Amino acid sequence: MIEFELNGQAVTSESPADTPLLWVIRDELKLKGTKFGCGIAMCGACTVHLDGNALRSCIIPLSAVENRSVTTIEGLDTDAGKALQSAWVEEQVPQCGYCQSGQIMQAADLLKDKPNPSDADIDAAMNGNLCRCMAYTRIRKAIKSAANGGEV
Repeated sequence: MIEFELNGQAVTSESPADTPLLWVIRDELKLKGTKFGCGIAMCGACTVHLDGNALRSCIIPLSAVENRSVTTIEGLDTDAGKALQSAWVEEQVPQCGYCQSGQIMQAADLLKDKPNPSDADIDAAMNGNLCRCMAYTRIRKAIKSAANGGEV
């Protein structure tokens, strides 16, 4: 049995230690905001925070999160997270919406480290979070808006 914190709550999992965290989150713990995209950490749809840092949950074994803190989109309750979620709506970022939780989780990690990112900072941090709808311009605009208190 592996114990960890998920969105501020202590949880346990009886899944095998090598089970990808993504499947524990989605199938065992029933949180569906974190998405499966590629399974090889190349698309970012499965991005969560581990001890406050963005990572791809599809390749992280359950054993790696023992006694650590995991945050999913459902638990993103930081000021930056709230600002990003509001900006996402205001800027009408999603089209299909599939990648958006991963995009927001990655963007929240960026704003934690760089509260006023340049376009180059945004491009570098968001590189690897793919959007099949090509909403990259709106994603950048929403990140800038969230960083600037609602103004682009």
